Amino acid sequence: MIFDKKAELNVLINLAASDSQVAEREAKLIHMIGKANGLSVDEINQMIANPKPISNVTALTTDQKFEHLYYLIQLMKMDGQVFRSEIVFCEQIAEKLGYKKGVVAEISQHVYSDPSITADRDMIRKKADKYMRA
Repeated sequence: MIFDKKAELNVLINLAASDSQVAEREAKLIHMIGKANGLSVDEINQMIANPKPISNVTALTTDQKFEHLYYLIQLMKMDGQVFRSEIVFCEQIAEKLGYKKGVVAEISQHVYSDPSITADRDMIRKKADKYMRA
């Protein structure tokens, strides 16, 4: 299966909108990720204005699942406020990705809201893998 970057970005948009609005810092991260994956500003704005329901993510590789989870948690922290609705949404997506929902609390302490701060992704990945359902 080819990983669909629009579908990944759509999940991030759904997370950003889970507290009823997309904050400016969240929108900037969404734009940064979208542009890095070859999407135009118009395409990204259209996706933000009209998010689609989240598609089936179970066919992703384990690497893709981890990246998805990492970006979700990074986006959740992006606006400096973490709402319960965002945590619940991340936990729901984590479960759809095949993780136990406790993975969100475990790895969120190691994921920074600022994409320029480099986290030890190997260490985070090992922690996340412990929460993968068999």
